[in-house]
Amino acid sequence: MTLQTLLFFLVVIPVMFFGLLIALVVNLFDPTGDRFHRMAAWWGRFCARLMGISVELSGTERYDPARNYLVVSNHAGMADIPLLLGSLPLNLRFVAKEELGKIPVFGLAIRQAGYIMIKRGQNKEALKSLFRAVEVLNSGRSVHIFPEGTRSETGDIRPFKRGAFLVAEKAGTPVLPVTIVGSSTLTPKKSLKITKGNVKLVIGDPIETGGKTAREIQESAFETVSRGLETHQRADRTTSE
Repeated sequence: MTLQTLLFFLVVIPVMFFGLLIALVVNLFDPTGDRFHRMAAWWGRFCARLMGISVELSGTERYDPARNYLVVSNHAGMADIPLLLGSLPLNLRFVAKEELGKIPVFGLAIRQAGYIMIKRGQNKEALKSLFRAVEVLNSGRSVHIFPEGTRSETGDIRPFKRGAFLVAEKAGTPVLPVTIVGSSTLTPKKSLKITKGNVKLVIGDPIETGGKTAREIQESAFETVSRGLETHQRADRTTSE
């Protein structure tokens, strides 16, 4: 067991639990979830520092933090969500699987804060729950979706599913593609082992959605994220050699 794993269970989990109790009260006074987001962003930065994870953020000049976006990224590690929350200066809500919304305290807090719980599968109920993200985007907040649907076991990118881009088409909100490089080595899938390391968050050019189909947006986003992953992985291999 690594030091980071011990810190996760002995520090991160207790801090998160007590933070969620405070958030339940905060959400009563601020049903928009904006204050909850500021707490979550602080928690993301706290986790990164405590666990010895350095974050390199590039491409910040490509987008306007004052706008709202549908943010899409690859999903390679358990640390992805806190790192995104702590690093991106956006008023961000996540789309999460429905099971997380059923966890006592945690589920109630994130649902109060405007996180979108989505049913698994490709049926009408799943699409209906996903379209709640359109309402959040129309309120002026940003929404993040992992279009792969689940974490990659190898760190390689998986095909993007269409649902996220149906949301983009319907909302008319720009899509902000973000490539996450290195998080798969920190928290391997199906393992409780956590290690310190470096993660790169590479922001691509926003994809304007007006006049585009969901398929066109999907292809553009996948091309940007996969190209960013390939480029930085190749650069890292060259450096290590």
